[in-house]
Amino acid sequence: MKRRTRYAGLAFALWAGAASAQDQADAARQAARALEDASVQLDRADSSRDRVRALTRTVQAYEAGLAAMRDGLREAAIRETELSRKLQSQEAEIARLLGVLSSMGGKAAPSAMLHPQGPVGAARAGMMLASVTPGLAAEARRLQGDLTEVTNLRTLQQSAAETLREGLSGVQRARTELSQAIADRTDLPMRFTEDPVRAAILISSTETLEGFASGLSEIAGDEKLNNLPPIDDRKGALELPVQGQILRRAGEADAAGVARPGIVIAAQPEALVTTPTAATVRYAGPLLDYGLVTILEPQPDLLFVLAGLQVIYGEAGQVLPEGSPVGLMGGGYDGDNPSPSVEGAGAGRTETLYIEVRQGDGPVDPLTWFAGR
Repeated sequence: MKRRTRYAGLAFALWAGAASAQDQADAARQAARALEDASVQLDRADSSRDRVRALTRTVQAYEAGLAAMRDGLREAAIRETELSRKLQSQEAEIARLLGVLSSMGGKAAPSAMLHPQGPVGAARAGMMLASVTPGLAAEARRLQGDLTEVTNLRTLQQSAAETLREGLSGVQRARTELSQAIADRTDLPMRFTEDPVRAAILISSTETLEGFASGLSEIAGDEKLNNLPPIDDRKGALELPVQGQILRRAGEADAAGVARPGIVIAAQPEALVTTPTAATVRYAGPLLDYGLVTILEPQPDLLFVLAGLQVIYGEAGQVLPEGSPVGLMGGGYDGDNPSPSVEGAGAGRTETLYIEVRQGDGPVDPLTWFAGR
């Protein structure tokens, strides 16, 4: 119950800390509800598998809420910068406006104005002043509105930054608990046992991902038949393994001019990576220049390659349920400065996950299987 109270308290904080933009506020509310639901499931978890599932949803809810907060803070900071620059560029105009309003005093009635040409001149001057005064007052109200908005935006950012720090601390605790729960899990079915000698030989003898993938069957011993349901009816609708945005599509060259058949997803540091469907882990470990790699087989002749992980969960031969964690992205946030950068385009630091789909004897565009967003 103590754990549920801790998570539930931060659920409201994540929602309340989101900036005023409607989309971000709605996303934060949804994440807060998901966090509360996950905490309830965690309290009810009886098995290690249930505990892993509940903690996975807890981490994902935290990540969604924090992403909404970062987006809202970024928009608030950009808006504040725009208003501040606008006010700075109008300093001379503001000074003149204040001077005029000050000389007019609290009441700028035409009868209060004297004119050397007598009553006719005073009447004409009064008519001119009467036509100008509403414009001056409207300009003063507009400037006051801009100044008030700047003040409110600064207050929002200061309060939300503290909530962001609390959220980052909470998601770190949830990740730690998740890692421990995965280590304690013993109830996953095993489809085969990896032969470490054959695996080492395969890794050392291949120079491409294609060559390695074609030899995966050689490292499996005592392999059982695949009894997972086919997923052809879900083609094009699978969720991406990590929360993020598509940075490069299949065949697009990177900064070095290298084009690969997979897609690259920009994700937040230490983001959780999950399997989009039930699948067998065909390989988990370092591979070539891809870093840590997990290769999943949801059905025969179909492989999902997830590369660029900092931490990997699971081992070759395990059959994972849909939504199971398979690893974490790299990176990490500065505890003293967790807020996103707003300089220029306002982009925060990200990590990249490479996703390649191999069907039959070659690669296919991953977006034929995943719902790109």
